[in-house]
Amino acid sequence: MAGALLALFLVITWQVLADGPLLDPDERLGLELATSGPGGLADLFADLGNMQVAVPVLACAVLFAWFRRARRAAVYAVLTMAAVPALVVPLKLWTDRQGPLTEATGYYPSGHTTTAMVAYGAAALLLAPYLRRSWMTLVAAVLLTAATSVGLVLRGYHWPLDVVAGWCLSGVLLLALRAGTRSGQLPK
Repeated sequence: MAGALLALFLVITWQVLADGPLLDPDERLGLELATSGPGGLADLFADLGNMQVAVPVLACAVLFAWFRRARRAAVYAVLTMAAVPALVVPLKLWTDRQGPLTEATGYYPSGHTTTAMVAYGAAALLLAPYLRRSWMTLVAAVLLTAATSVGLVLRGYHWPLDVVAGWCLSGVLLLALRAGTRSGQLPK
């Protein structure tokens, strides 16, 4: 699964760098969707990917896991979150993609999407072993990430492919976190 996500991420990145044929439909769809939804709600959704919102959610889950003696899992989750800006910032500088409703560049991949998916996904992985209905943590993480993604595109803050690239990158990071913590089961 990580290989497929990484391959898709590389194809999208190649399209962005080479101004490939996927960019035309991406930009048409992005411009059509930009500012088409309810502005206030779309802004609220987009803000779910802010570091100031998503990281404190993960911090609470990390503290919970730490005090439940799942310290390795907590540390791995923190390292996974730290990997987000370490990967996203250089990619934004390298690709230098212009945003939908601005002349500014540095929009690929979506840092808000990546932040949301890693923060909420890692929190779900940390909390799941302690909940009777652990599937609910996954559902919450998916809904929060989807809401962030929709808000970013509807407000014209990102092109759809920027968001899809964020999903791919986050998926690879979360699969690595899951694999790293699974070697001894998550609560250790």
